[in-house]
Amino acid sequence: MDVFENFKNQLKANPKTIVFTEGTDARILSAASKLLAGKILNVLLLGNPEAVKKAAAEDGFDITGAEICDPTSYPEFDAMVAKMVELRKGKMTEEQCRAALSKSNYFGTMLVKMGKADCLLGGATYSTADTVRPALQLIKCKPGIKSVSSCFIMVRGDEKLAMGDCAINIDPSEDEIVESTVETAHTAEIFGIDPKVALLSYSTKGSGKGETVDKMRNATLRVQEAHPELKVDGELQFDAAVAPEVGKLKAPNSTVAGEANVFIFPNINAGNIGYKIAQRLGGFAAYGPILQGLNAPINDLSRGCDAEEVYKMSLITAALI
Repeated sequence: MDVFENFKNQLKANPKTIVFTEGTDARILSAASKLLAGKILNVLLLGNPEAVKKAAAEDGFDITGAEICDPTSYPEFDAMVAKMVELRKGKMTEEQCRAALSKSNYFGTMLVKMGKADCLLGGATYSTADTVRPALQLIKCKPGIKSVSSCFIMVRGDEKLAMGDCAINIDPSEDEIVESTVETAHTAEIFGIDPKVALLSYSTKGSGKGETVDKMRNATLRVQEAHPELKVDGELQFDAAVAPEVGKLKAPNSTVAGEANVFIFPNINAGNIGYKIAQRLGGFAAYGPILQGLNAPINDLSRGCDAEEVYKMSLITAALI
């Protein structure tokens, strides 16, 4: 049984409610109809009810059973505004909060914050920033976590890998690398990956020098000290991380070198390029970005996603609860 079948069975046994911020998008409606038909998740679509129903009918999607919610006519809107004013603590006025909540990205995030939904999936038409910003302002980070990071789960047949951070932190600090390493290892475990984590660099064990080399080496030592239960090593070049013969040569005492299945990149340039090379040239399906470190599951879609990706990201998002 593959990981998505496992997620489906888990969710059927304990149904959750997912809110979609773009209720008229055909890809969202396709995924919603599939989730509803399988009785996998309760679905909450945002948008004008007539427009949502019309869009579904035009494309032949059955969304019977979905709740449709329009921010402009929501009966508890004033209470939601008051709650957001309280959360923003002087950083936004009541007028600014009211304007923000008229947009489905903020409105949907507040539904999660107020317990009206368990998780949110957006970004089919919104940018990543427009999905992440409300989450940071309203959902905020888990206790003990100071930064949000992301990872992609890469799947090719029975092979699964995790790659982070490929979408959120442009030039992460050493502290952010430490947090994203631990969070990505834990995300990998949810997907049935026994994590062997490589912190990547252009250097292996001091073969090169530079600020990013020091950052990855220092972050590795900190993770190893704080989480001895995890198999983590760095700094490693990619070939030393994945090729057994190179790993034995360059890092002979490593428990990770040559066998890594979780990869932590030094910055977003390397991460974004790396996962897309694996996707486009390596034949891996890429699921993500999966946001890590938040108090509730809020996930972002690529604007180039298709309906099947929306469906599987819905399963992932709800399974993270």
